[in-house]
Amino acid sequence: MEPTQFDKPEYYENRELSWLKFNFRILNEARDKSNLLMERLKFLSITASNLDEFFMIRVASLKDMVHAKYKKTDIAGLTAAQQLEKISEEVHRMNQSQYSILNRSLLPALKLQGLTLLLSHEEMNPTQLEFSDKYFDEVVYPALTPMAVDAARPFPLILNKTLNIAALLEAPEGEDTLFATIQVPSVLPRVVTLPSEEGITVILLEEIIERNIGKLFQNHKVLCASPYRIMRNADLTIDEEDAADLLKEIQKQLKKRQWGEVIRLEVNDSMDKDLLKRLKKELNIKDDDIYKMNGPIDLRFLMSISGMDGFEELHDPKYIPQPVPETQTDEDIFTQIKRGDILLHHPYQSFDPVIRFVREAASDPNVLAIKQTLYRVSGNSPIIRALADAAENGKQVTVLVELKARFDEENNINWAKMLEKAGCHVIYGLVGLKTHSKITLVVRREEDGICRYVHLGTGNYNDSTAKIYSDLGLFTCAPLIGADATALFNMISGYSEPDKWNKLAVAPYWLRDKFLELIHRETRHALEGKPARIIAKMNSLCDKGIIEALYEASAAGVTIDLIIRGICCLKVGIPGISENISVRSIVGTFLEHSRIFYFECNGAPEIYMGSADWMPRNLDKRVEVLFPVEDERWKAEVLHILELQLEDNTKAHVLQPDGSYEKIDKRGKTLIGAQKYFCEEAIRKAAGEAKNPSGFRTFTPATAPESPETRK
Repeated sequence: MEPTQFDKPEYYENRELSWLKFNFRILNEARDKSNLLMERLKFLSITASNLDEFFMIRVASLKDMVHAKYKKTDIAGLTAAQQLEKISEEVHRMNQSQYSILNRSLLPALKLQGLTLLLSHEEMNPTQLEFSDKYFDEVVYPALTPMAVDAARPFPLILNKTLNIAALLEAPEGEDTLFATIQVPSVLPRVVTLPSEEGITVILLEEIIERNIGKLFQNHKVLCASPYRIMRNADLTIDEEDAADLLKEIQKQLKKRQWGEVIRLEVNDSMDKDLLKRLKKELNIKDDDIYKMNGPIDLRFLMSISGMDGFEELHDPKYIPQPVPETQTDEDIFTQIKRGDILLHHPYQSFDPVIRFVREAASDPNVLAIKQTLYRVSGNSPIIRALADAAENGKQVTVLVELKARFDEENNINWAKMLEKAGCHVIYGLVGLKTHSKITLVVRREEDGICRYVHLGTGNYNDSTAKIYSDLGLFTCAPLIGADATALFNMISGYSEPDKWNKLAVAPYWLRDKFLELIHRETRHALEGKPARIIAKMNSLCDKGIIEALYEASAAGVTIDLIIRGICCLKVGIPGISENISVRSIVGTFLEHSRIFYFECNGAPEIYMGSADWMPRNLDKRVEVLFPVEDERWKAEVLHILELQLEDNTKAHVLQPDGSYEKIDKRGKTLIGAQKYFCEEAIRKAAGEAKNPSGFRTFTPATAPESPETRK
């Protein structure tokens, strides 16, 4: 079949609208009463946090296109202006759902559990009023700075994502009303606990300020006051070609973020019309970009409430990552790896072996060099400390710190400077590319010569997110992978460009062709009547070339199962095009982050893992690494992971032909939750128990209620 048969806009979903569907799936978990109450609060908080980043980057980028009169359409046939119109419509609908869930379900349920959130200062009783007034006078008032706006004092800079209170004040007779704004201090807790005779009662800081706002404007009558919050364009524009010093250029651009165009205004739906009109004028914002909330602005505060002490029974039991059996001997990590490849499954298994790998390399006298790529690391990273120690111990340490990792730029700049001071060779990324690969190379002198030890992963070298992101990693000392790792770092640090790779596939030059070759091979096998199947797990799928290849494979008869957490621009169920494709998204306690690719290969399956999603930016504009899983034991384990996720019927949302996502009808079925099972399995492995001999279907699950048909 000619690829042009699959080149129709109606065969594709818009990227941004697909992302909003993902956020709706998270919102659905907040609505789902089978989840414990505090977990539902977390999910609702996450939807708000996700929207913030979506606006600051994706919506901001579309607005830049409109300003530049960019008319080209996306793969779904929509211009930037059309996308913004649809986004506004969907986000307004999402906001209504968020506050409906909060007001009608979550807050009443919290109250029944003894935790009351007062939405207005007018709901406080006399004792609470006295407490809040004293708290304002002694704690809050000294931290406030009211900003008046008049002929002598222009409208102040309102910082991105900060919560503020706008007020109209009575003016002298014959003059317009006065306007003022106050930033709610972020240095103080937003959730304030009030005295309560029964249970726990809390109120938000802005309500205490609003009640006492008259104290900030002596001799002026406050006509009205209401909270608001803005979102600014935070998409950095960096001219890397002309930047003599990339680090300084990024530092300069970071300062500009606070001046970015206002692209979203959040207000209470009860805000006075004149006050809103004034804000709209001063912020130069259109009606479509104003979002009126039926409740407290910025629902991220719900994460704080979910973390309050005393409600442990309303949380999922805390899971502790388990030891990796292959690393539990008394030997050093290098001896353990030399015995055979080691597969790591985070957060079910501990991230400690990865930290130990770098620490032992730093102190081992036989280690000559350590090379590593860092994209996002934790605030107090043990890996950074180990790399610094290695340099101070005389090792050759080369670290690529990706300065362009979005919203981690400042953190990474600080780490890069620290590593340089310790004596590491630090590379600040590559011009025009982000280095997103997850790879560490340790070069060690041994009795039989030089041995190269490599760690490859699907997730970041971040010990904090490794506890909540689902990822896979592989330790190996396979000579061909070690040689490829050396070639990769030479390419990153110098001008070397390998003619070919032994085992790895590397973006931006070789990875796209590798994936297309693997997909086309399955297509050929299907046409020849041979076994043909693709299972692919990733965060996002929006690359048109890859989708066209998948459509062609499906039309040829290849069975394709996709596990895609977030964006999916592919459509299922198109007659003759995608009838053999299924798509599911798993939204659970842990964030699904691993990238795994299975190809049947005529009964001789090949499995790959890596750092890249099937997105244009990953395949064409980033340094990414795809690596094979060749040990038969670990191939079976990775396939087991994929199969279990394809069986999940508790947290999986399945894409329908109409573009909606639906949860599986569980009535009368054995409940299978992949994440829950992986936790149980990791505990069994750490205890030395073998995996259930008949596979994952034998774990002890709950049973869904029978349907009326089953009972008959």
